[in-house]
Amino acid sequence: MKIDNFLKLKDFQKVIVKNEKIELDNALLVRVNKSFQFLKDFSKNKIIYGVNTGFGPMAQFKIHDEDTQQLQYNLIISHCSGMGNLLPAEEVKACMLARLNTLSLGNSGVDESVIFLLKELINRNIIPLVFEHGGVGASGDLVQLAHLALVLIGEGEVLYKGERKSTKEVYKIEGLEPIKVEIREGLALMNGTSVMSGIGTINTYKANQLIDISIKLSCAINEIVQAYDDHLSEALNGTKRHNGQQKIAEKMRAHLSDSKLIRKREDHLYNHFEEEETVFKEKVQEYYSLRCVPQIIGPVLDTLEYTEKVLENEINSANDNPIIDFQNQQVYHGGNFHGDYISLEMDKLKIVITKLTMLAERQLNYLLNSKINEILPPFVNLGKLGFNFGMQGVQFTATSTTAESQMLSNSMYVHSIPNNNDNQDIVSMGTNSAVICRKVIENAFEVLTIEAITIVQAIECLGYQDKVSSATKELYNGIRNIVPSFSEDMVMYPYLEAVKKYFKGM
Repeated sequence: MKIDNFLKLKDFQKVIVKNEKIELDNALLVRVNKSFQFLKDFSKNKIIYGVNTGFGPMAQFKIHDEDTQQLQYNLIISHCSGMGNLLPAEEVKACMLARLNTLSLGNSGVDESVIFLLKELINRNIIPLVFEHGGVGASGDLVQLAHLALVLIGEGEVLYKGERKSTKEVYKIEGLEPIKVEIREGLALMNGTSVMSGIGTINTYKANQLIDISIKLSCAINEIVQAYDDHLSEALNGTKRHNGQQKIAEKMRAHLSDSKLIRKREDHLYNHFEEEETVFKEKVQEYYSLRCVPQIIGPVLDTLEYTEKVLENEINSANDNPIIDFQNQQVYHGGNFHGDYISLEMDKLKIVITKLTMLAERQLNYLLNSKINEILPPFVNLGKLGFNFGMQGVQFTATSTTAESQMLSNSMYVHSIPNNNDNQDIVSMGTNSAVICRKVIENAFEVLTIEAITIVQAIECLGYQDKVSSATKELYNGIRNIVPSFSEDMVMYPYLEAVKKYFKGM
């Protein structure tokens, strides 16, 4: 894949998920070189932040010419202070691609060696160790990006072929040379939103998977209860002017198109009314978790699609400081490194994914509670009631996991804490928001996994294998290839993990 000047989220999927190699367009290299040469000349007799001044609240101190190069090294080394869990390799790779792209716009004044080395690290799957804790998302992801910069200068550690190794050792094996820091490589590498954006691209990819799974499970549970089809109809959903709702309803109609279980209201309630009936045998309407799926998942889809637009805008923007404009021969100082756009979107995304999780938990509860579904044994227990437990044990996991996501959905965006001698007096906490969003997404996979196994057991219990839609039958077969039909109690956690892995690979 050739990189020129605009990367789409689909391009990230090609590189991160499919391990497609990247190439650099010639126009890109021309831009980078012009920007570098301009800054080199322009800064000779001017005060440029981060080139010949200190950083942050120490920007008032002028740096002598002979110390400017070491200044960049000092910045990188001093900020390699991350702690906590390591970011997953796929997220770091996405961060690297995002950083390469923004530095390639020609607004950062870096030497082309930075671009070349980033390209090689990405293509060879050499992943810098980057930690979850450290960034406040205001001067960008300073601490996390410092760990990336540390590897570019040949120091620190990387993940290489599944092992944690020193950067120097891996460079020797691969025949790579570290960059020689020039005018502002340290600041250009560290100033920016590439870590929160990189994590965000992975989050949106997984969120799309979750919406697809949620639709499939919601369709299946509607089949299990032989729901009426009018709540999915184009006529009903078309009266609500929300694209997400209409798209979800359309997907559900397509999924259920050949189902033998979904019923038409006119065949059951509109043509068989008896005057003397005071209590109807047929349910007039289903529970909200069954018939309000387009209205609940619709906002999730709308939010995700907007988040994707914001992410694409961010990863294709200059997000460091100062901004180098070689075309107009000027350097601009400002705050493009501030991560509020991404922080807010990650907060919104984790809220709607939590709601998706809550929907799954309520659908699960409906299946497990025989008093409300009135068609299944308690806990979809295919064994001996009182002696066996069915899906009783896994419900605790689904409930507690959903509760955790509800708590994690509190906003990071509004939890600014001033720091850096109050120079950074209002910050975005964008990387924290992106990391927490990832946790909420992981939780959603777990709850949907439990619901899916329960749905398959319910289909088995009712003998509906040949009556469900072909799409639901495909889901049924996929789960059954992992989890056998069971009536006797069995240890569930290996099956839960296997189904979760199956869903993440869909």
